[in-house]
Amino acid sequence: MSSSVERKRIRKTPEARRAEIVEAAARVALTEGLECVTLRRIAEELAVRPGLISHYFPSAEELVAEAFAVAATGELDSLLPAERPHGTPAQYLARYFALSAGEAYDDISRLWINARHLSRYRPVLRDRVAEQELASDDRLEGLIREGVERGEFRTDDPRAAAIQILVVLDGLGAHANTDRSNRPEAVTRMAVTTAERELGLEAGALTETPLPGVAD
Repeated sequence: MSSSVERKRIRKTPEARRAEIVEAAARVALTEGLECVTLRRIAEELAVRPGLISHYFPSAEELVAEAFAVAATGELDSLLPAERPHGTPAQYLARYFALSAGEAYDDISRLWINARHLSRYRPVLRDRVAEQELASDDRLEGLIREGVERGEFRTDDPRAAAIQILVVLDGLGAHANTDRSNRPEAVTRMAVTTAERELGLEAGALTETPLPGVAD
């Protein structure tokens, strides 16, 4: 009787179990690639039977798409939080560039490269990639609009400025698999330079701005 009660106590709710599966899939996607997100691989990661994974995700395609979405959303929330109570728009934009320039950003850059390639053949993943691209556009545009309203930035088209910045960041991220040790500083700073130009800031403004806690 006691062992039966104990098993009931540790049984996870369907919502918790599904979230656990998706989180494990996102970890595998980031470290090994989306091709490695299979029902069997995630079952091994969680030490459960593959049948349990297929109960929640009958199709591996849906699990791959969910894994990408969770990883990409986590990246966006880390780099550019929706709630920004402890700093100015300029500070958060400087923080965004500081974090996205580090080696820790390479895994997510590789994941985006991976997802965009696979999305040519996987419609469910293609929709998630489009959703995440739109979310990134919206989040950065919102920060720029706030900066314009506060008089920190100057641009007539915050959306266009956001997209230009993201296009440059994507271009730089496309080299995550190559040696960048000899990359000129002008190339390394290209996204920052683009932002400073498009937002009416002086050169160096976004690298000299104090950050509101990179670990926030």
